[in-house]
Amino acid sequence: MSTFVVPVLDSEPWPTLGQQVCDFIEDNLVFGPGDLRGEPAVIDAETRGLIYRMYEVYPQGHPQAGRRRFKRVAISLRKGTAKTEKSAWITAVELHPEGPVRCDGFDASGQPVGVAVRDPYIPMVAVTEEQTEELAFAALYAIVSEGPLADDFDIGLERVTRMDGTGRAVALASAPNARDGARTTFEPFDETHRWVLPRLISAHTTMLGNIPKRKLADAWSLETTTAFVPGEGSVAEGTWEYAEQVGKGEIDDPRLFFFHRQASDDHDLETDDGVKAAVVEASGPAAAWSDTESIIALRQDPKVDLSYWERVWLNRPTQDALQAFSATRWADLAKAEYEPSPGARVVVGVDGARFRDAFGMVATELDTGYQWKVGIWERPADATEDYEHPTEEIDEALVSVFEAFDVIRVYIDPQWIDHLLTRWTQRWGERIFKWETHRPRPTATAVANYSSAQKAGDLSNDGDEEFARHIANARKRVMKNLLDDRGQSLWVIEKERPDSHKKIDGAMAGVLSWQARGDCLSTQGAPEPFFAFV
Repeated sequence: MSTFVVPVLDSEPWPTLGQQVCDFIEDNLVFGPGDLRGEPAVIDAETRGLIYRMYEVYPQGHPQAGRRRFKRVAISLRKGTAKTEKSAWITAVELHPEGPVRCDGFDASGQPVGVAVRDPYIPMVAVTEEQTEELAFAALYAIVSEGPLADDFDIGLERVTRMDGTGRAVALASAPNARDGARTTFEPFDETHRWVLPRLISAHTTMLGNIPKRKLADAWSLETTTAFVPGEGSVAEGTWEYAEQVGKGEIDDPRLFFFHRQASDDHDLETDDGVKAAVVEASGPAAAWSDTESIIALRQDPKVDLSYWERVWLNRPTQDALQAFSATRWADLAKAEYEPSPGARVVVGVDGARFRDAFGMVATELDTGYQWKVGIWERPADATEDYEHPTEEIDEALVSVFEAFDVIRVYIDPQWIDHLLTRWTQRWGERIFKWETHRPRPTATAVANYSSAQKAGDLSNDGDEEFARHIANARKRVMKNLLDDRGQSLWVIEKERPDSHKKIDGAMAGVLSWQARGDCLSTQGAPEPFFAFV
């Protein structure tokens, strides 16, 4: 199957405002940024079908007659299919004083009569705090300012308002405040595969919670995205998992409409014909105007990340080739119900910073290879310049492990946390080991052992979401001048970029904890204990 739809389509059509919405778009709106910018909007067959579906209402005679059928809509399409533009079109119709987006009764044939929302409020959150005009708002700005409806709005760089002041769409750097949030009538979430930061995930949760607050406005949300990277914990991944549960009947939510189009698995990507067929299938109607040959040519570049290409052009959720560890495999190794027995022999790995990067602490049961998060501390988004990770809380976390288990060793990367290293050495002496991760070969070997353990299934984990996110965030940095016994380049782990909010300290703590276990079992290659001068 190339599409994943929730719920299953009904044999009998529901009443819908879709025709009226599509007519409004094509009669009054234009294309946004791109090759067709400013030209009259044209809706392809698939988009028309999706709009019809998302604007279905309950029929006459139903207790909720005229109310929206779907309160949460999610659309997942490959890169380059104008998802952002389509979301902006819907936003423009929802905002306009004559947009036929809510049912005001039925005509003689039983079809709904569309009217505008009274005093709409449409917050549009940017992916980056630095660019509140990014993506959907930028498209909305171009569509309304360069089209026939420009005189109907007061258009600014961070908000578009009806001329009478009764409704607005605003660009935001984070979730709306409590006062504005309660007024939401339509909530677009754009490119949700990029919504991985804690502030964005929190904003998504908060803003979904605002949807029921204006019952008379019949508020709803629309998520548009390309396939996600498994394990990153993005909003798109969370919505996919939720839709799967709804589709399986594990969750009863008839208010959800989820549509995902991807290339099916039966294409032979080793042949040109197979690659072309996969791209065409993933494209849907967009294949008619896409530069398919150029998309295929991108894949032929020997330096291309094939996993990335497959994710964005075939719309398949795939792991980034530079991801150090498989997020899917990590999830398979989870044993959330398992708990080590009191007094069990364990080792601990500690990695992190004192001020800016995260701080991770991971324990491993010696006999089973079971790992769990003792604690991960990340710098809050609203932290002040003098922020420091909570030393006493971190200290208490390690104390609790010593109190509950027989701790054999603790491996600590001492960079930036000498204050804790000294304290713990004074307390536990020879069980505290300094393990410096800036050493290329020992670190690359430890990372390789950790990766191999995951692949072999020698390691299991507690299923903690934060720990899993740090595992998924870790990227490979290949050490070209550092080879293993087979002549293959070794690699270490790092963040995707130095200033990235995607932290990996929990993953490095896992590496150190696993290395401590291996050293204890082999009694060879272990570092000398670190003794603080007191």
